[in-house]
Amino acid sequence: MRPASSAAGRATTALADLPLRAELRGVEPYGAPQLDVPVLLNVNENPVPPSEQVAREMGEAVAAAARGLNRYPDREFLDLRADLADFLALESGVRLPPEQVWAANGSNEVMLQLLQAFGGHGRTAVSFAPTYSMYPEYARDTGTRWVAGRRAEDFTVDPDAAVALVRAEQPSVVLLASPNNPTGTALPAAVVEAVCDVAPGVVVVDEAYAEFRRAGVPSALELLERYPRLAVSRTMSKAFSLAGARVGYLASSPAVVDALRVVRLPYHLSGVTQAVARVALRHSAELLRGVDALRAERDDLVLWLRALGLEVAESDANFVLFGRLADRHAAWQGLLDRGVLVRETGPDGWLRVSVGTPEETTLFKDALLQVLDEPAGARVA
Repeated sequence: MRPASSAAGRATTALADLPLRAELRGVEPYGAPQLDVPVLLNVNENPVPPSEQVAREMGEAVAAAARGLNRYPDREFLDLRADLADFLALESGVRLPPEQVWAANGSNEVMLQLLQAFGGHGRTAVSFAPTYSMYPEYARDTGTRWVAGRRAEDFTVDPDAAVALVRAEQPSVVLLASPNNPTGTALPAAVVEAVCDVAPGVVVVDEAYAEFRRAGVPSALELLERYPRLAVSRTMSKAFSLAGARVGYLASSPAVVDALRVVRLPYHLSGVTQAVARVALRHSAELLRGVDALRAERDDLVLWLRALGLEVAESDANFVLFGRLADRHAAWQGLLDRGVLVRETGPDGWLRVSVGTPEETTLFKDALLQVLDEPAGARVA
């Protein structure tokens, strides 16, 4: 097809005219709404920014890095990997060498690298829905067949059903989110162990919200020594208040990390990103100090929502999934009309709200009470 011409004579084209891959035609780009409203509770950000002191040190580190931006950054970034290993040892008690830690531009890139390394045409990735909406997109973008089993009504994963699905599909990648997004559900170690025992490929436990889990909820990091094909992904976006820096990381065996080194883009982690992340890790105690308060705010919010007669998923994350609403879009719109943005995601009839500051939570509660009191179809189903 010849390109069309504009009024000025310049050749133009439309997306439909491009030789786009067939599986991408008609697909909308991923993204939660970014709207300018007073209360933003839709993308699970930490509502508390880094302190002025930490921000100042980050600025100084960026300035130092900027003086060397004519050179490529450290391709292996072992200093950052060592800092991440030190943090994991403090947080979980699991001590790993830097060679067993990897980092990239958000845990999204870590996940994509995993699918690039272990997925592909003729291979299958398995997970259990409802779960993170980007997982099937990682599979699609790498030409990997996607199979989603179902979670139980309470959003848990039945280990026997998981084992049966893995045995039937023989996936090269299994993606397990714990705590799960959008439900907040954490996985018992027994579920991860059962999957690792039968999986022929790599098992990835996505622990993006791990720092928010309740006391006694295990981390899959504790299983790494037993399962060399297990990978545990984390992020600095949530608990570290570093969503804008885009830093995610992974812990696994040296062999899995080496596989990611094969597929990573050259110099994929900028010198500026490395500098900011290292400052944040030096101040991890301060940055994570607010996590306990957010946990308490989350647990109080769960109780309050249940007192309204709503169903609420058990949450070990910094968000809460609640329902069931007769018309969730009407409820979402009603909240938005009152200046509160939450996420319309998960099963039909459910909404997800991030844990904000106490002031933001109060505004959300006031808005939700008004929405539920409306005669429209947003009331509880």
